[in-house]
Parts: sequence; structure tokens; C-alpha cells
Amino acid sequence: MFLTVSKRLEFSASRRLFRPDWGEGENRAAFGAETSARYGAGRNYVAWFVFTGHVDSATGMLMNISEIKQRAGGVIEEDYDHKFLNEDNPKFAAKVPTAEAVARQLVSDVGPLFRGSGAELTAVHLEETPQRGATAYANGHTDGHHEFRFSAARTTMSPHLSREENAQLFGVAASPHGHGHEYRVRLTMRFAAGAVSLVEDQAIAACVASLSAELDHRNLNLEVPGMRSSPMTTEVLARYIFQRAQESLPLHRIRLHERSDFFAEYNANGEHLLAMQMPFSASHRLQSYEHSPEENAEMYGKCNNPRGHGHLYVSEATIGGKLDERSGTLCNFVEFRDALYQSVAAWDNRHLDLETEEFRQRPSTGENIVETLWAKMSPLLSNRLERLRLWETSNNRFTLRTN
Repeated sequence: MFLTVSKRLEFSASRRLFRPDWGEGENRAAFGAETSARYGAGRNYVAWFVFTGHVDSATGMLMNISEIKQRAGGVIEEDYDHKFLNEDNPKFAAKVPTAEAVARQLVSDVGPLFRGSGAELTAVHLEETPQRGATAYANGHTDGHHEFRFSAARTTMSPHLSREENAQLFGVAASPHGHGHEYRVRLTMRFAAGAVSLVEDQAIAACVASLSAELDHRNLNLEVPGMRSSPMTTEVLARYIFQRAQESLPLHRIRLHERSDFFAEYNANGEHLLAMQMPFSASHRLQSYEHSPEENAEMYGKCNNPRGHGHLYVSEATIGGKLDERSGTLCNFVEFRDALYQSVAAWDNRHLDLETEEFRQRPSTGENIVETLWAKMSPLLSNRLERLRLWETSNNRFTLRTN
């Protein structure tokens, strides 16, 4: 099992995507119209700093998450926030500040600050715009993310099932009158350490335009010839879009959001994943039962408030396994949803320290909550759980995964 703690920080900056040794046509093909922004195009960046390590059994923490804000925030304040990166940050004097390059530089800048602390920076995920982002890993790999949206109608069904079987498996979603979604697609390309992490803007724009023309404002069952003989499910649709995009892009994986709280993934290894979110509201008090009141106050700060405090937690479970090609499903949607609800129901509207058995003598930190939730949830999902995320706030996230 692999645990990570992530902290979200924001900064604003401008940058120009431009190589002086290239001509105007080459720059425009690679970077699009923004290459002409001579004095920089502005961005409101969101950076997630992702750490791994071992959880201290006494404190329940992998690290004090406020340290990320202090140390990484100092780097951002000094070198990134309200800067024209090309000219104000010397590290971009000879490199183009693409999303991938900025994410890699943040890994290089922040990682050394935590050496010897017991926590290790494993990745930085950078959101440049809702359509563009990158993830840089400590091992040198880099992912480039490109998002687009389309609206479409569909009837959730499989041509390999009878009408009765479709109705039983998909419920009202199998109505022949159809229903609609605004889909969000994230295309991810992965580059090995040292590889050139640049796919031309023109190639990505052409791929997105082709997919949009095929899918946007269509009835997917009736107007997409490539899917007429396939099950119409989120899992199969994700695979279809991946295969179509892979015809022109070096695609590593795809994430298809059908709703904000439900998505499917498909990757170059042929693996299907399905994820769903389930919120719950709970209060707690951060305290170590092996430390004095004074030590608790120093370690946890205002989170040690004797009267407690609370969060609207959001859990997100991702399962894997073999796709049932006959139905086009990885699992039964209703059973998936019910398993998640059953896992958190006993904690909802409760004080975790005072009203649950799991945290009476164990700190109710995000690290311990996500570990306990995995143990509750995985058996209900036939031990197919691949990743479990817990948002304590919009800025603090805890993730447990199998690898």
C-alpha cells in the first residue's frame, strides 16, 4: 500500500511559450496563438504538492501538512507568484515555461527542502487552466494533460443483453428515450525522464476538433457509427475515445467524467478503472494520546481545539478489474454506490473521536481516516479497490493506493 499526502497551493504568473531559435511558424505550430504574447499570457496556477512516507503511529501524521504550505509556499512566493516567468525566474531563461516544465521545476525546487524530514516529495500536479495541466514525478516522468468537454445524449444499454436484462442492470438509464450528460475528457500523455515532453498544439487541437465533431451534441447510440454494435456505457465510451485519440496522439490514459462525482479511466495497458465519490460530514479533534496537552497544542495548532471542529469530507473510491464485454460494465453502478454509502454511513454527522470506535484511542488524522476507510470499504467492493482518496478540505487530500 502506498500513502500520499497532498497540499494545494495557488499562484498567479505570466509566461510566453516561445523558442527564439525557432521561426514564427514552428512556434505557432508547437504552442498555438499564445506564442505571440510578447509580454506574457497570464495564468492562475493551482499546484498540488504530493508527499509520501511513513505515518507516525503516535501522531497519526505522515507529516505536518502546514510544513508544505510554509516551505513550498516560500518557493512560490519568491520565484513564481506574480512573476513573468521567462524573465523574472532565471530557471526559465533557457527553457520554455510550459505546464510540464513548470511542474518539473517545482519538483526540483521544493523536493530538496524536505530531505531528511521523513517525508519525500513524489510529484507535483499543476493545473494551468481547466483545459491544461501537467504532473511531474520525482522519478523524472512527466504527464501532460489536455481537457475538453462535449454534450451528448445516450441510452445506457448493451446490444448483447435482452431488454429485460438492460432494464434490470441499468434501471432508468436504459430508457429508450435517452438521457444526456456534459462529459469532461482528460487526455494524458506520459514522457519518460529526459524525453522531449512536447506534442504540438496543432496536433492536439486537431484531435480534439475531430472528437468534438463526432461526439458533441450527438445521440451516441444512433449517430456514432463506431459504437453502434458496442455497449453504451461510460467504461466502453472511455475506451472508444482513447482508441480514437490514440490514432493521432501518443496517449497514455484517458479519464472520462460523466458527472463531477463519477468517472471512468482507460489506459494504454488496456486497464479499466471506475471511480465514484461519496461525501460525509463529521467533526473531530486532532490529538495524540501519547503526548501532553502542551505538545498536542504545538503539533496540531487550532486543530487541537478541545471542542473540536468539522469537515465535509469527500471520499473517492476507484476500482479496477476485468470488464464484462457482454454488458460493457466493470461493476453494477448501484452496488458500487451502496458500498460507498455503507462504508461512511456510521461516520456521517458524528464526532469521530467521541462517537466511533475506530478513533477513540487513535488520532483522527486524514492519514488514519483514509486507512480505516480502506479496511471498511475494500471487502464491500470484492477487494477490487485500487485507489482511495479523501479530501478533508479543498486544499488537503490523502490518498491510499495499491501501487
